[in-house]
Amino acid sequence: MRLDHAMIFVKDLERMTRFYCDVVGLTPTDVGETPGYVEFSSDMICFALHAVPAHEAALLDISHPPTPREHQPFKLTFAVDNVDQELIRLEGLGVPILRRPWGGWDFVDPEGNVLGVRPTPSAKPQ
Repeated sequence: MRLDHAMIFVKDLERMTRFYCDVVGLTPTDVGETPGYVEFSSDMICFALHAVPAHEAALLDISHPPTPREHQPFKLTFAVDNVDQELIRLEGLGVPILRRPWGGWDFVDPEGNVLGVRPTPSAKPQ
C-alpha cells in the first residue's frame, strides 16, 4: 500500500481554501464540482478539504488566532527548498509558528491544525 490521498475536515471551507492556496501555495483542481469539497494538486499525493456538516460546524469553536490542536491524530508535513526562508515568509504573513525545544518549528492553519515543514529531499542542507 501507499498513501494516495489526505483530507482535513474543516468548519470554514472558504477560509481554509484561501489559506491552503495563498499561504501554502497549493492549486485547487476540484472546486465546486462536489459541494463542500475542494481538492488540490500536490505533486504525488492528492490533498483535499471537506466541510463538516453545518449542524456539526455550529458546535466547533475556532478561536482567532487559532488554538493549536497539538493532540490531533495526524500532522501533515510540507517540503520546501529552504526551511529558514519559509519560516521568515510564514512569520511575515502572521501565520502562528510553534517553536520546538529541539530547534525545529511547525505552523498552524486557521482552524488550529498543526503542520510541519521539512527540506525537500533534493534540497541542500542549510
